[in-house]
Amino acid sequence: MNRGKSSDETLIEMNRTAWSGGEENNGFHSGSDKETLQLEDAEVDKQQQSKDSVYFRDGVRRIDFVLSYIEDKDGERKQDRRKEFEANLQKAGLELETEDKSESEDGKTYFLKIHVPWEVLATYADVLKIKVPFKTNDIVEKKEVPMSWLCTPYRLPEHVMQPEPDYFTATFDKSKIDFFLIEDKETFFPPSTRNRIVYYILSRCPYSKDDKDKKGIKRLLNNGTYTAAFPLHDSRYWTRSRDANCESERYALYKYWARFSRFYKEQPLNLIRKYYGEKIGIYFAWLGFYTEMLSYAAVVGLFCFIYGLVSFDENVWSKEICNETIGGQIIMCPLCDKKCGYWKLNTTCSSSWQSYLFDNTATVFFAIFMGIWVTLFLEFWKRRQARLEYEWDLVDMEEEQQQMQLRPEYETKCTHRRLNRVTQEMEPYLPLTSKCARSVLSGATVLFWISLIIASIVGVIAYRLAVFAAFASIMKDSPTNKMDLIGNLITPQFATSVTASCINFVIIMILNFLYERVAIRITDMEVPKTHVEYENKLTVKMFLFQFVNYYSSCFYVAFFKGKFVGYPGDYSYMFGKWRNEECEPGGCLIELTTQLVIVMVGKQVWGNIQEALVPWLCNWWVSRSARKHPESLYSRWEQDHDLQGFSQLGLFYEYLEMVIQFGFITLFVASFPLAPLLALMNNILEVRVDAWKFTTQFRRPVAAKAHSIGAWDEILNMIAVFSVVTNAFIVSFTSDMIPRLVYKYVYYEVNEGMMEGYINNSLSFFNISQFKPENSPEDSENPDWFFSSNITTCRYRDYRYPPGHEKQYVHNMQFWHILAARLAFIIIMEHVVFVVKFFVAWLIPDVPSEVKARIKRERYLIQEYLHNYELEKLKIQLSQNGSNIEQCTCPTTAAAPVKLEVLSDCLT
Repeated sequence: MNRGKSSDETLIEMNRTAWSGGEENNGFHSGSDKETLQLEDAEVDKQQQSKDSVYFRDGVRRIDFVLSYIEDKDGERKQDRRKEFEANLQKAGLELETEDKSESEDGKTYFLKIHVPWEVLATYADVLKIKVPFKTNDIVEKKEVPMSWLCTPYRLPEHVMQPEPDYFTATFDKSKIDFFLIEDKETFFPPSTRNRIVYYILSRCPYSKDDKDKKGIKRLLNNGTYTAAFPLHDSRYWTRSRDANCESERYALYKYWARFSRFYKEQPLNLIRKYYGEKIGIYFAWLGFYTEMLSYAAVVGLFCFIYGLVSFDENVWSKEICNETIGGQIIMCPLCDKKCGYWKLNTTCSSSWQSYLFDNTATVFFAIFMGIWVTLFLEFWKRRQARLEYEWDLVDMEEEQQQMQLRPEYETKCTHRRLNRVTQEMEPYLPLTSKCARSVLSGATVLFWISLIIASIVGVIAYRLAVFAAFASIMKDSPTNKMDLIGNLITPQFATSVTASCINFVIIMILNFLYERVAIRITDMEVPKTHVEYENKLTVKMFLFQFVNYYSSCFYVAFFKGKFVGYPGDYSYMFGKWRNEECEPGGCLIELTTQLVIVMVGKQVWGNIQEALVPWLCNWWVSRSARKHPESLYSRWEQDHDLQGFSQLGLFYEYLEMVIQFGFITLFVASFPLAPLLALMNNILEVRVDAWKFTTQFRRPVAAKAHSIGAWDEILNMIAVFSVVTNAFIVSFTSDMIPRLVYKYVYYEVNEGMMEGYINNSLSFFNISQFKPENSPEDSENPDWFFSSNITTCRYRDYRYPPGHEKQYVHNMQFWHILAARLAFIIIMEHVVFVVKFFVAWLIPDVPSEVKARIKRERYLIQEYLHNYELEKLKIQLSQNGSNIEQCTCPTTAAAPVKLEVLSDCLT
């Protein structure tokens, strides 16, 4: 077998003379055979046969793939390419049937239907190491767990969940056909495997007589020779096929999976895998498992939020802020230069209460819980993935198989050849100098775009600093201030935060749209060797960019805003022009919550609109004239042709969307315990939207194998580790949890455990006569009560010595105590969470013991059955050569394995 050879050599060696126009076909149909078949097909009355079928006109040969094209006025070159390409496909053994443009709905599109016969299937199943059944599974399933009847409402019918019997499988070997359980050669390989094999051939078939490097359906699609290439759906999604031989699995998927009314039901993963292939099946398995695990985090987060509501009365510091005799008497320093006047602390009453909902003692608990939840999610997913690998025959999916499937673009662009030390075959390669130059250019491009994001974030920060003074001046006399409810909510800080968040979201979407195309271009430029390597390179580039793009604004609010302000009389300025932003007395946590909600929810809403509405509108527009046609005239290939094409990177964007969401609910969850709940509601919808989109709006994707979620697994692990650090810093530096605890246990003198006096303790004094002229507010900006009182000092949020002290405006000892407590909390929390994480990871095995036993059982059976198979084969050969047996003397008392060795020796 040719498993160690490169893909193009395997394809050519299978039928070496056929490609050059020789007469040998190695068991495949010759050109004369094709003419005979076409003549027989011509006798079929096309008017009596429904065109909504997945079979050739003879009703026997299944359509495994469809190519479409339109004849241009100046399309001689394209016609020559098609003629050569189709001739080579026939030489490779594929059977073709063309639908004339007069038969198509638009009157100008030709459809080329492709069928792959058994000989080609068997050859490439051997080449691609496809696993097929050889024995029914004899391991007894575990009994149902107690109380399993509670899950009955969430179950689907057994024929949907298990569309195929459970078998032990082995790698297909064409020379051992009778070893496998083959009842019907036409249905032995499922349609997903058949279209995968066809696409493998299409990707490597040459279309030029002069230049054999010009090959592959992808290039023909890019240059317009063909307009589309796709496998067929097996029926319309809303009704079963009229053909009794058709499985109508698409209809079953729509009925039981792709409707929102089924949101509470389990997913038919085995049917998804059978219809779409393992790669898409793994995605939906991961998405479903992630959504299931989110439900636990959402419940805990909801309880933490409820705790904030219930414990409102314990919020002494907010009561002090809202109290007219405490907060109403505290005069705060201006928040900006010139245009901001003095203000009273009780104007932040509403934001203080809002902040408490997310900044309470439950916040610490939830941050620690999420650090452990992430570990449980990743470890249990490894177990779930290991089970799927076994059930879907992906356990021995060796890297060699992936390496063997070189990208056609790599084979075409790499003109240099070298000897592979393992296979001793010549293979294409990219010289080291060229690879380094391409990598450097690619890395520089990524850095440039990341720098562009950072520049845009700096621009948004400059906007916040520039417009805050304008909002403060405009809203001072705004009519909304007179409204009891709205006036307290709509503050200059709130207006600045919301508008800046919306502008930032728009910038994110624009940069994301542009960078996607750049990332694909530079990844193509690097010429990755395999599809796996291509996806991994693109994954790293896209996630690096998206990480900075989506999270940078949240990082700014969480860790930079209000941390480098200075103090009255000595403020810090950005670019020497705009005064740095301050946090409100309630803290920056509520603003981080606002930023997180706007970006996260905005992205989810926009993503669902893009995923569902855009394809639906496109399909509606394309098929508007064909919807009135009866089923018998609107052919299956035309129906699928009118759908949206599924991009090779379509699944990549689905993963990217979910991983970005995963980052939001883990990296900043301490600021918003309801984030998992929002993610859960989105994902319940996401599963059904994706299912509906795959089943009804997209052409059937080419099946592909994948034994895991790939590079995303490492990215999720990286986010999980990083989230522990970010949440520890949010609790320590962004929230007021640590300052309150230090005040309660160190500086509060009353033993009742209350928090009276905390607000007064957390604010420092400044002598307003020491304001510099450029910092002092204009008289017109100050409120009337300021002039009617003899006010000599204002307060600001910091821990500094008061004016008149020998160390005036220098950080006092309480500041250093709080800083030490913050750093100590970070160290303790990180160590506790990491120890628990590593213990949980060690405690939970990656592969369930039941799966390990099944794998061992299957490997044992393969060896045993192959041994018996070879033994029987030898006996038959020996019985057919009686004269040779008489000449051979073999021991008769040996055990079976020894006898086999002797018989082998005799044969040699």
